[in-house]
Amino acid sequence: MRRHRPVFSRPPSLADVEAIARDALATLPPALLDHVGDVVIRIEDFPDAETCAEMGLESPWDLLGLYRGVALPEKSVMQVPQDLDMIFLYRAPILDYWCESGEDLPHLIRHVLIHEIGHHFGFSDDDMEAIEALTDRETDSA
Repeated sequence: MRRHRPVFSRPPSLADVEAIARDALATLPPALLDHVGDVVIRIEDFPDAETCAEMGLESPWDLLGLYRGVALPEKSVMQVPQDLDMIFLYRAPILDYWCESGEDLPHLIRHVLIHEIGHHFGFSDDDMEAIEALTDRETDSA
């Protein structure tokens, strides 16, 4: 059974994007989801000026998502965490990309979320593509 896809008559709000991201999170394989529990997911309109400067962005429209934290393979039980691990999804750039690409919005948000979660796990881009392909197959067969 396919999931209900939202239909929007106006641009999705921050809350709409967060709801889509939460739905996307629920499609992750349980083995991954078990280790994502401590990661905070935040939806913002744009990256802040500090992030833009740090990432060397020409424009805040250039970044769809960002993982901030220490990847799991680099963590140590001896370290005291300085900050929470966070995934940022940037609403305006995501919506801009959505409009330009014509891609399904929930699929796009899920793609960005999986990519950023992959950074939490220290995965390569190839690893992240394999995870996304697996979740696509599981979602399509459900």
